[in-house]
Amino acid sequence: MREWADYSIAEGEGGARSLVLTGPLVVSSVGRIDTALRGTGERFSAIDISQAHEVDTVGAWLVWRLSRESGADIVGASDKAQRLIAAVHRNELEEQPEPEELPIPARLPERVGSFVIAYGRGVLSLLGFLGALILALGSVIRHPARFRWTALVRQIELVGVGALPIIGLMSFLVGIVIAQQGAVQLEQFGAEIYTINLTGRLSFRELGVLMTAIMVAGRSGSAFAAQLGTMKLTEEIDAMRTIGVSPMEALVVPRVLACTFMMILLGFYAAILSIIGGAVISMFSLEIPFFTFLSRIQEVVPAHDLWVGLIKGPVFGLIVAIAGCYQGMQVEGNSEAVGIRTTIAVVQAIFMVIVLDAFFAVFFTEVGWG
Repeated sequence: MREWADYSIAEGEGGARSLVLTGPLVVSSVGRIDTALRGTGERFSAIDISQAHEVDTVGAWLVWRLSRESGADIVGASDKAQRLIAAVHRNELEEQPEPEELPIPARLPERVGSFVIAYGRGVLSLLGFLGALILALGSVIRHPARFRWTALVRQIELVGVGALPIIGLMSFLVGIVIAQQGAVQLEQFGAEIYTINLTGRLSFRELGVLMTAIMVAGRSGSAFAAQLGTMKLTEEIDAMRTIGVSPMEALVVPRVLACTFMMILLGFYAAILSIIGGAVISMFSLEIPFFTFLSRIQEVVPAHDLWVGLIKGPVFGLIVAIAGCYQGMQVEGNSEAVGIRTTIAVVQAIFMVIVLDAFFAVFFTEVGWG
């Protein structure tokens, strides 16, 4: 049968009143006296717990709270009870009160300042990650035997080979849209033949590699963040460090290299499928023979357009891989953080790819590859 804690009030000299607690002061037995004494506002000169034969953290917190509310001294505490009450007291002192909400005119500057500080810390953290990645690459170059070729091949399969169907279908349909919509506009000027120029140059220079980068960011970048984030939560990464394995060398470097190099091939593959899509729709809507369309591509698309796409590909792949791996390594707390970091990785990768594409457009125009 459960033994409940109880209390009594003892009258002392000069009308002083003492609260005497008896029985076990543990979590399963203090409910009744906590309800009876909470908020009564009674004042005691002392709280005697000499007759409490057992005290746990909850009981110590109850005694400390009663002492604080009534201003009473705690007497008769055993060594264990004194340690628990002291620990509760220290913990309560360490808790910081919630700051008062700022007035409305000050909220916007405060939030802007918080955002700027967080952004600065994020930049420093990213620079630290890039430094660790460079050191890991240098270590692998100095010691080739430590490089994990199996992991690289696996990531090449996931990033490249596994993405061929969806990227091929997307690029084929995009080529159809470019050719069809371009032909509709050019038809007004009797220049339907220039649909070939439009499709070829856009596919090689811009849409082939750009759409591929966006698809890889949504497919592989998110996978990198989710995989590394889950490993971070399950402490697999900490376990790797414990046994002397560098997570940067084992996990990040193969993903970065695979995504960087496969974007070259995927971008070229997407451009070819886009041109084939344009040739197919032109065969029906413009009555341009399929092979005539393809042979005309070789004449109207300059070689530097191909090089523009091939140069953009590895840069975009590097951005996608770094965004995914960095956000995955930043996961901490709980499983909700995995979803948040995965979303951030995809958004950051797509944003940076589009921004860099704009810079590339200006740069290549300035160097005469416009």
